Amino acid sequence: MDLRAKAASGLKWSAIERLTTQAMQLIVMLVLANMIGPKAFGLVGMLAVFIALSQVFVDAGFSSALIRKVDCTEADFSTAFYFNVLVAVTCYAVLYIAAPLIASFYQLDELTELLRILGLNVVFSAFSVIQRAKLTIEMDFKTQAKASLLSALLSSSVAISMAYHGFGVWALIAQMLIMSACNSLFLMLFHPWWPKERFSRDSFNYMFGFGSKLLLSGLIDTLYKNIYQLIIGKAFSAKDVGYFTQANQLTMVPAATLTTVIQRVTYPLLSHIQNEAKRLDQAYLMTLRLAALVIFPLIVGIGAIATPLIHLVLGEQWVDSIPYVMLLCIGFMLMPIHAINLNILQVKGRSDLFLKLEIIKKSVTTVMLIVTVPLGVKAICIGIAIQSYIALLINTYYTGKLTTLSPIKQLINIFPIWCFALLSNALAYWTINNITQSYSQQLLGTIIVAISLYFLMLVLFERDLIKQFTRLIKPSKA
Repeated sequence: MDLRAKAASGLKWSAIERLTTQAMQLIVMLVLANMIGPKAFGLVGMLAVFIALSQVFVDAGFSSALIRKVDCTEADFSTAFYFNVLVAVTCYAVLYIAAPLIASFYQLDELTELLRILGLNVVFSAFSVIQRAKLTIEMDFKTQAKASLLSALLSSSVAISMAYHGFGVWALIAQMLIMSACNSLFLMLFHPWWPKERFSRDSFNYMFGFGSKLLLSGLIDTLYKNIYQLIIGKAFSAKDVGYFTQANQLTMVPAATLTTVIQRVTYPLLSHIQNEAKRLDQAYLMTLRLAALVIFPLIVGIGAIATPLIHLVLGEQWVDSIPYVMLLCIGFMLMPIHAINLNILQVKGRSDLFLKLEIIKKSVTTVMLIVTVPLGVKAICIGIAIQSYIALLINTYYTGKLTTLSPIKQLINIFPIWCFALLSNALAYWTINNITQSYSQQLLGTIIVAISLYFLMLVLFERDLIKQFTRLIKPSKA
């Protein structure tokens, strides 16, 4: 199978895994939101930053180092596995001991027990890192899809059953733990692997040399992605965290899911052609445009239908999250562009620039937080959207230095798609909301009109891009 066919197959199965799994989990979250309310989501949201940071430590950039390395040995995989498990156990021990202090910080004693149970997620996930890396190197996303779908189905069933029987926030905890544990188990069953070599100092030095900068970058990025729940929980209330968390999930989960699909396929793909400068630049630019083609209208569309969607699906108890959804969509639509830019830095082996970029961007985030927190949660959401566009300028500047694609050239290639996405959804929103006050009619009407307008604009101005997209999803045998 040639590289293009591998990429198309990988994209298909990666899409099936991430889209189906995340769609299932998002539906479950919406069902649970109706059953257990904003406070339960707020409690879990307050703990999210500590779990996420631990998981970054567990990976430590080693999986990216393995994927990038052309000639991985069994010693490399075994060394990474030993490191992952050791760090996972250490992180869990720290979380267990620190749980009362974290609960005291929020002044909510119930968080102690919640964190000590939820922290097991870190240990479970450590056992799937190597399997995922090996399968990604082989671009075998079909096996990963089977494991994820089965895990999502089992965990979702248990969570809904627990919520129905009055377990409240513990339904969310169970959903996360079962998902992680089952995923590791199924990957081990479908793609059996166990370390066969001893710990290798040479392998560790290589992976840590590359991965350490990604580790620092990941820690900074993860901290700032989750710091909003921490700050809102401290400055406001658990309910406010719940509103923000739900808005964040409705917008970020689809954006992050589609971005992950693209990123997981393009990283090994671009790594294969890292020494062919012209081909690499062409593939990179086309990836940017194809990602924007799909994700821009989808994420902006969520903002356009936020009002009827939340009223119909979540109910009146969640209406305070509507403006947050609308604002966050404007920023999160750029997630795939950020991710693909950062992929290039890793493909080029510039994990030092990766770290430098994170420090610069998070400095901007810090300033934005200082300005917006005193103004309320809505102002925080506006700040998130603004900093996303500032980050775009920073990312494209640095990738422009490593390729022949200047920031202006990159932005020019995605700007028309950005305009079409915003314009088609804005016109649909304005038109339908002036015709009917029925939430169900607003939901359906906005979707139909927005899709029709967007497709019309693409046919008129971006026919070549439509052809490229068609070729990708239906590659020729040649």
